[in-house]
Amino acid sequence: MYEATSMEQGIKVDWKLPPKAFYDALGFEGMKDLMYRFYDEIYDSSIAFFFPQDEDAFNVIKERNALFFIELCGGPKVYDDSATNGMDLNEYMLRVHDEFSIYDKSRFEWLGCMETALRETDIDQSLKDEFWAYLEAFSKLTVNTTADGSAYYSTTSVN
Repeated sequence: MYEATSMEQGIKVDWKLPPKAFYDALGFEGMKDLMYRFYDEIYDSSIAFFFPQDEDAFNVIKERNALFFIELCGGPKVYDDSATNGMDLNEYMLRVHDEFSIYDKSRFEWLGCMETALRETDIDQSLKDEFWAYLEAFSKLTVNTTADGSAYYSTTSVN
C-alpha cells in the first residue's frame, strides 16, 4: 500500500509537512488514537529496545509523542515547549534521535508500524498518503548510521 525507499548517502532529502487537513480529518482524539496504535505496534516490534520497556514509562513517551504529532500536523500547540528549547519541532525531532544509532533497517521497521496503524485509520486515503509522504521522507533524516556502522547525517530541504 505504501512505498518506502532507502536512505541514500549524499542524496538531499526533500520533504514537506503533512497538510492540516490530515489533523482536521482525525481531530485531537483521532490523532491520539492513531499515535497510540502506532506506538503499541512499536512496543511489539524489533525496535522496541529504543523505548522504555517499563509500561508506565512507555505510556509517558506514547502520550508525549502523540502531542508532538498533533501539533506537527496543525493541531493545537500542545507539545511541551521547554523540551524543544525553542527549536522547530522537526529539528528537535532530529536532535532527539542523534543519541541513537539508527540504521535504515530500523527506519523501515518504524515505517511498517506506522503503515499498520494507518491502514486501520478511517479517513480519506489521499490524506493518509500525504502524511505517509512526510513520514517516509523525513524519517530518512533520522538515519544516522550506515550498514558498516559509520556515522552519517543527511542533508535536507523543506518544500
